[in-house]
Amino acid sequence: MSGFILHPRLDADTAFVVDWPLCRVLAMRDARYPWAVLVPRREAVEVFDLDEKDRAVLVEEVARAAQGLKRLSDASKINIGALGNLVPQLHVHVVARNPGDAAWPGPVWGQGTAVAHAPGALEDFVRRLVNGL
Repeated sequence: MSGFILHPRLDADTAFVVDWPLCRVLAMRDARYPWAVLVPRREAVEVFDLDEKDRAVLVEEVARAAQGLKRLSDASKINIGALGNLVPQLHVHVVARNPGDAAWPGPVWGQGTAVAHAPGALEDFVRRLVNGL
């Protein structure tokens, strides 16, 4: 998509996975959770900034990411959220959760400090996402 620029904070906090028809799929650089972020390659702050067709594609891509992440992680729950309080660019978090994880049963946002992946682990997670989504 010509002209697409990823917000600097998203760029710093994630690793590229794949581009789907609407969204860039990213992996969060926090080893505490299997976590993907979908960013529509459109200028948008809110879901309603997308046209009707793109909103429908967004829902389908989020569902695809959620199903794939659940399958890959064997999570008991998938959390989906589009907060945008710190990063105004529209993006949707898809987080695999399990009882006993670092923030369970609360939300992952604002809980503790992100943990870096062990050497090679982020690349392995990205590969698994590419193949599993």
